Amino acid sequence: MGIMIGLVIALASLMGGFLASGGHLAVIWQPFEYLIIFGIALGTFIIANPMKTIKDTGKGLIQAATNAVPKQKDYLSLLGLLYSLMRELKSRPRNEVEGHIDDPQNSELFKHFPGILKDKDITQFICDYVRLIIIGNARSHEIEALMEQEINTIKKYKLKPAHALSAVAESLPALGIVAAVLGIVHAMGAIDQSPTILGEMIGAALIGTFAGIFFSYGVLSPISLAVKGTREKQCQPYIIVKQTLIAFMNGALPPIALEHGRKTISAGDRPTIDEVEAESIANVPGSVPLQQAA
Repeated sequence: MGIMIGLVIALASLMGGFLASGGHLAVIWQPFEYLIIFGIALGTFIIANPMKTIKDTGKGLIQAATNAVPKQKDYLSLLGLLYSLMRELKSRPRNEVEGHIDDPQNSELFKHFPGILKDKDITQFICDYVRLIIIGNARSHEIEALMEQEINTIKKYKLKPAHALSAVAESLPALGIVAAVLGIVHAMGAIDQSPTILGEMIGAALIGTFAGIFFSYGVLSPISLAVKGTREKQCQPYIIVKQTLIAFMNGALPPIALEHGRKTISAGDRPTIDEVEAESIANVPGSVPLQQAA
């Protein structure tokens, strides 16, 4: 919604200011200039990126437009799942805990958190590292290094659409100049025409420069930043899992380990300790009061 509102404000300001200064909107509409600019931009985008990234860019644009990022309730569910798993690790035999992580789709524990279970990537991430904890041979600093490496890989993949859009945005001013130069060349071929006709042709050519700059800095660059921000927020659950499980491996009790994870959430979305106790600790399968869990 924010992207749409911003675009409406930007376009309204552009057209309103141009009209107020005595301009005519028909002058801005030069479809062949736009065809040159955006056709080349699309072609270079396809050349520079594999099909997987191209498809993911479309997905990233939709996610940015709909603000598809984890909300506070999602963080509470994640913390609740981690608390349940840590409690199982402390109180249950190894084979019982393995049943949850070997088949999370049929695990009653995971089914209690359908929002997390629906995200196959974060579910797999959690299961992989809980499995390593169960094995018990790896040291916490080794697991932490492995987690950091995997999170960096995930983040690099998720940010590819933003980088691809940013590269196109950076090229648009130059592509606008290309369109303008071609327009000037076309105008020079009609140098024997009247000043009115020649002026219209030169004006149309200059629209290419305007379009390249405007759509670069006024449209595509902000959109690429929105995609980047959205994807970075989508990486936050992995960091929460890492901090929580590493704290647990280092000897922290489950409620204290949850606090390590909670602190990594940005201030605007971070639930309070009381909310974590009420939603993530007390409201889980077979829960016990916090003071007893400690």
